[in-house]
Amino acid sequence: MFRNVAELVELAETNNKKISDIMIEQEMKVRNKTREEVLETMERNLVVMEEAVERGLQGVKSHSGLTGGDAVLIQKYIATGKSLSGDLLMDAVSKAVATNEVNAAMGTICATPTAGSAGVVPGTLFAVQNKLNPTREEKLRFLFTSGAFGFVVANNASISGAAGGCQAEVGSAAGMAAAAIVEMAGGTPSQCAEAMAITLKNMLGLVCDPVAGLVEVPCVKRNAMGAANAVVAADMSLAGVTSRIPCDEVIDAMYKIGQTMPVALRETAQGGLAATPTGRELEAKIFGFSLNKES
Repeated sequence: MFRNVAELVELAETNNKKISDIMIEQEMKVRNKTREEVLETMERNLVVMEEAVERGLQGVKSHSGLTGGDAVLIQKYIATGKSLSGDLLMDAVSKAVATNEVNAAMGTICATPTAGSAGVVPGTLFAVQNKLNPTREEKLRFLFTSGAFGFVVANNASISGAAGGCQAEVGSAAGMAAAAIVEMAGGTPSQCAEAMAITLKNMLGLVCDPVAGLVEVPCVKRNAMGAANAVVAADMSLAGVTSRIPCDEVIDAMYKIGQTMPVALRETAQGGLAATPTGRELEAKIFGFSLNKES
């Protein structure tokens, strides 16, 4: 039904529908399912997200010991009333972190669009719900909207850190979340696209450099910042701010940047933070030896 963001927005606006409507209809057509069946499948994904956030906010630790407990610390900080960036933003950060801490602890999460970037979409959803008070169906629509933009990225660029760096994972997730926030807040399909563009272009070039090759450091905190980026970009779009570079061109730029990114910065743990002295020390402590002695 649509191949890029321009076509997605045109379909929505021409038919006076939301982005989520277009994605639901596409799922019905592709999967040969009824609307109820498509919503039921997404409901299962939403439940997984809810359970992951709840578990993470109770406090978890990864088997490596590299990550865990930060979501709890952030919630405690929010409770002090001293948050400089605001409770909603920090709540999104905390819940994004909670999800990825569960992932690092080998728990069940919903890849959105990948496991390493799974915190951004639910983190923002469960934070903005406290302000926007969405119905259950509106929460499902949030996921369909984010999925529509993820669909475009996956088919025109990449959502893989190994192929395009963290810009392709957390960057894509943040853009997906920003677009979904805009729709839930009452924005137009065009504003959803603007939010995606604003978010992604500010995460271009983000490398994938996991310490010890594990999806923990800096992955968990990158989800936190991706969530913050998404919320701010959504607000900018809702305020009427637009991206000078169209969304599809931003996605294309991300793809080309990923292609030129050195292999050492694409999930190989050969460069970036993974290659720092502390990164190598942590790697040796976890595995008993360095995976990349030449570094």
